This record gives sequence, structure tokens and C-alpha cells, in this order.
Amino acid sequence: MDFSGGGGSSGGADHRDGPDQKKKRYHRHTPFQIQRLEATFQECPHPDDKTRNQLSRELNLRPRQIKFWFQNRRTQMKAQIERADNSGLRAENDKIRSENIAFKEALKNIICPSCGSIPASEDPYFDEQKIRIENAHLKEELDRVSSMAAKYIGRPISQLPPMQPFHLSSLDLSMSSFGPGHGVPGPTLDLDLDIDLVHGNSSFNVIPNFDSLPTVVSEMDKSVMVDIAANAMDELIRLLQSNEPVWVKSGDGREMLDFELYERTFRSSYGHLKNPNARVEASRDSGVVMMNSSALGDVFMDSNKWVELFSTIVSRAKTIQVISSGMLGSLSGSLQLMYEELQVLSALVPIRQFYFLRFCQQIEEGSWAIVDVSYDLRQQDSHFSSSCKARRLPSGCLIQDIPNGYSKVTWVEHWEIEDKEPIHRLCRDLIRSGLAFGAERWLSALQRTTERIAFLMDTANSTRDVGGVIPSPEGKRSIMKLAQRMVSNFCSSMNPSNGEQWTTLSGEYEVRASLYKSLDPAQPNGDVLSASATIWLPLPPDNVFNFFRDERTRPQWDVLSNQNPVQELFNIPNGSHTGNRISVLRGFNTSQNNMLILQESCIDSSGSLVVYCPVDLPSIKIAMIGEDSSYIPILPSGLAISPDGSSAHHQAGDGASTSSNSGTIGGSLVTVVFQILVSNLPSARMSQESFTMVNNLIGNTVHQIKASLNCTAI
Repeated sequence: MDFSGGGGSSGGADHRDGPDQKKKRYHRHTPFQIQRLEATFQECPHPDDKTRNQLSRELNLRPRQIKFWFQNRRTQMKAQIERADNSGLRAENDKIRSENIAFKEALKNIICPSCGSIPASEDPYFDEQKIRIENAHLKEELDRVSSMAAKYIGRPISQLPPMQPFHLSSLDLSMSSFGPGHGVPGPTLDLDLDIDLVHGNSSFNVIPNFDSLPTVVSEMDKSVMVDIAANAMDELIRLLQSNEPVWVKSGDGREMLDFELYERTFRSSYGHLKNPNARVEASRDSGVVMMNSSALGDVFMDSNKWVELFSTIVSRAKTIQVISSGMLGSLSGSLQLMYEELQVLSALVPIRQFYFLRFCQQIEEGSWAIVDVSYDLRQQDSHFSSSCKARRLPSGCLIQDIPNGYSKVTWVEHWEIEDKEPIHRLCRDLIRSGLAFGAERWLSALQRTTERIAFLMDTANSTRDVGGVIPSPEGKRSIMKLAQRMVSNFCSSMNPSNGEQWTTLSGEYEVRASLYKSLDPAQPNGDVLSASATIWLPLPPDNVFNFFRDERTRPQWDVLSNQNPVQELFNIPNGSHTGNRISVLRGFNTSQNNMLILQESCIDSSGSLVVYCPVDLPSIKIAMIGEDSSYIPILPSGLAISPDGSSAHHQAGDGASTSSNSGTIGGSLVTVVFQILVSNLPSARMSQESFTMVNNLIGNTVHQIKASLNCTAI
């Protein structure tokens, strides 16, 4: 094979004229042909039939020649990487052996600190046995890497010609990237300045025991990661481009994966959970997003911005190591090893925590693909405390620019889940239907957040004046940022930080509470009691949301208002839906004239939120004139509302539901959350009085909700 020019000798052979001439003559590609083929390879190492036929016509080569050239080029690339890894391993082997000899020499000169004599040497027989064991381990590791390399290059490493070791930079590892990519032209957003995505300095963003996780990945592991990421990207693109019969429509119009056909067609090699009872979730959805592909790619590859963009789904995320930073200053080819915790806004649903690879590629001008795939680390079991084991098969999205700075996003979610404990009866349909962590929820959250960002940047957007007061344009943005921080804090409170566990309180409702010390300067200083309870209501989620967001009905369910009426002073729209808005409320309570209520309500197809917190009048006045609101302390409470999943569960044909609400279609799961500052003393503990107080507070709130809506909650 002629690797010097990209290969292609076997594919370019022709028979000589004459019956006795059996030898083949080899075709040498011209410099122009090689240059054109190399450029195409950089964009797409696995071209389809259409691309190969186009190259055949353009370069005057047969499609078979094109096919073999790309096969040889891929083999060449993999062989180079495997040779370099093998050289590095041999060097590491020599280094370990040298250190072993040095340690043995040092042991001969050890002097006992008690008597000053030289300790008796160990039995030579045992020394020899140790060396033999070490050599066996090293040989086993070398054989493993050799077999891996032989799988790609078709022959043992011992048969390869000698090669000088070379260093694989992060740029070299991005071999599967689709083109150099300099970003996408058109309108972009300065995310750090204009969007003000919070980087999360509260204790909720701390990953438990993160300091003990590995922060350095070996060159051998990097090679494996690159290969896994490239294969995952190939599978994701095929899933994004496939239609029926791989994807089938459920009764409610959702796109679900035909698992049997998937197994036969894709034959995924990402490993499955050993438990035969593990269940699979897979869904796809697409829609228009109010942000271009370049800006979205920047957010997705930044773990802090990622958490802020998907605060209702991602409770914590961390980039462990950047394996490849991309090519020529572009995100294309960027590969990261990350850790993530995903949540449903209810303490009854366990989080999904996992390590994964995130790989970004530019497919063409204005088109990007981002794939996530689970990556197992040896240390992960000791750090995972969730009651479910989750493996993320190739999932992600395709982002394509469309006019006016918008983009079309197609999202795929593919999971394999092993539940270590039974799913709570209230959330069973939501989880088994795939709605809890499905593509629809991710896309809805993305659309809602990007729409909110667009409204934040639109200074011409009017503010509704209700009570004779209205903030300045700068004040509107300041209040919106304060509300954004409030919602992020509320979502974070759904899962205890620093590895703390919920305490389940006894009573009529399953109340779960946790005590944590607030160290965030943007929160009240002291010990905070966070408690929540999830109930089921036989009403559609939209009806429940409209009830909670309306200030006129607030006295009916808010026990802290003491049934006093509430007046809305002004509101700021933060979305096209009338329910998406930020309000400043005033309660008619003569003892609290100096306190106002900041509230944000938001809704999309996956659920809704009504989040609020008390803010004193001077703080609101400062925010209204456009001053910095980041220092204003907030401690939000609120309600999270979602579909119960019963409708989707039945329509998907997943068998008869066994939950208590199986006879009702279109019910709602409502999670009531309170955060209370219980003490500012260093020695404070969760006392029985605190338990009783929060238990009664949530119990009374639920009773008033049931009475106001004239229904029975479960």
C-alpha cells in the first residue's frame, strides 16, 4: 500500500492486456487528486455513496478506488496512533522497571532508626516471586494493547517497522473532526456579558468527593476515548438522519426508537448493563431555538453555562479533563471527559449520575453535531450513591442555522437504566414513559431558556405597569437577572449538596428535608432548612399552573399570606406565553409593609414553575434603577408542576399502569418546596421543632391546595 500519498493502490489496479498477464499495474494518484481526497477526509472520514460518486466524477476515478483510498487512509491514521501508544507503553514499562531496580538498591542501604543496624534482607525467593508477578502484570498490559492495535492494523505490532516515538497533541487527537471550522457567520451572542449565565458559586454546585477523582488521563486512555467518541458520533448522525421504521410515532405523536430494529441495524458496541431487567429509553424531537449554532456550541462545551442553560434538568456538571480542544481555534473536534447529575424536580426521583464523553463536530457551514456517550471509570462506583444505574448510549443533538439568528435543533436521548430500588408509585408513569429524561424535555427546556435570554436582551420589550411603578430598561434587566438566579437556586435545592441525604419526615405526606449551611454571599447567611413534598392532582398541568401563578388566587394556597390579598405592582414578560413572566407582588399585611415578593412563572410542554422569595423594598428599588442585583440575598421557595406521564405511558403501549393514578389521564405531579433560614449559629442542628414546623407548613399548604382546587391529592 502507498501510505505516502493516502494509499489506494489496491483499489486502483487494472489487469494488463493479454491472457497470460496476471500481474496488476498500480495506479498512482496525481497531487491534485491526493489533495482533494485529503481535504474531503478531513471533513468526513466516512463518506457516503453520494460523496464518493461525486469525487469519482470530479477526479476521474472509479468509486471503488475512492472507497479503498478512504479505507487505507483510516487504517493509516489508526495505525499511527496505535504505534505511538505502544511506544509510550514500552517507555513506561522501562521506567517502571528502572524504578523497581532503584528501590531495591535503596532498600539495601536502609538503617534501622532504633538500633542503627541494617535490617535483615528478605528471603531472595520472595523477592524473585515479586519480580515475576510484576513482570506478568506488565506483560499482560502489553499484550492487551498489542491485541487492540492488531485489531485495527490487521497484523501484530512485532511485524511493524520500527518507528520513532512522537508526541500526540490535543490537536492530533481530533482526527475525526469534520473540517477546520472557524465558527458560524452571522449574529452571535457574547454569553459572558449579555446573557449573564451564572457560574454557580453556591454549595449546590460542589460535586461530592470530586477531589479524589482522576484529573489526568493517560495517552492510552485518550486514544480509546477518541475512538469511542468517533464511533458514537457516527451512530448519533445515523440516528438523527434515520426515519421510519427505526423511529416510530407513539399515540401522542412522540418519536420512539424501535429497539429490536436498532439492535439489528446498529449493533451498538457501547456495552449494556448486565442485569437482564434493565430497561431502555430512547426518544427524538426537533424544534426551532432562538440562538444560532455557534453560540449554542459554545454554551454546550462549557459545563458552567450548560448547568445554567438546563437548570431544571442538570443539577451539577463538571469537566474533568479536556482531551482535545478542537482544531484551529474552533470547537470542531473538541472532546471532553465530564461528570453530570441529572434530576427531575422532585425528591422522589433519584438523580442520574454518570461520567461521559462529549464530542463536538462541525458537519458543514452552520451545522454542528454534539454527542454524549457514557464512559466508565474504575472509581465511579465508590462515588455514585443514586438508587439507579444509568448508562447513556450515543445521545445528543444536531444544530443547523436558519435565518434571523435562529437554529433548528434535532435532539436524541438514548438510555439504558437499571433501577436498584422500586420506582415511587407517584412517579412510575412519568419515568417509564420516558418523559422524565426524554428528548422532548431537553428541547423544551432549551427553547424556553433561549427565549428568556432573547427577552432579557430586548430592551425595547415593554414592562407591564400595574401599580403605578415601572423599572427603567436597565432596571428590567437587573430584575430579570435576579429572578434568573432565584430560579437556578430553587432548582438546585431539589437535591442536597455535598453528598447530604434527605431525611424523610413522618406524617400524612412524604416530606423530605435537609439542613445545609449557606456559604453563598448571595444567600442569607446561616443554616437553611430545605423541605419538599410531591403530590398528585387529577387536573391537567396547565390548569394547575394558571391557578398558582395568578396573584388573585394566591391567598387560597399560600399559608404565609394569612389569606391576605396580594397586589401585583408590575410584571416583566420573559417569553411569548402569557404565563412566562416576572412579577413583583405586595401583600396587604400592615406588619410587613417593607417586604415585597419577587416571583417568576414559566411554562413549556414538559412542565412549569412558580418560584418566589421575599425581597425587601430597598433592594427592589435599587434593582429597578439598574444597579447590580447580584448581592441581593435570596432564599426561594415555590412549586414545580409536570405531567404525571399516565397519558404517554398508556399510549406508548407499555402495559397496564400499576400506579395509583392509572385510571386518570392527564393528571399533574406538584412538588411543593420551602427553604427557611432556621438559624445563623455555627452549632445549629436540625431540631425536632424544625421538623415539626416544616412538616406542618407543607401539610397545611397541601390541604389548602386541595380545598381550593376542589380535588383529592395523593
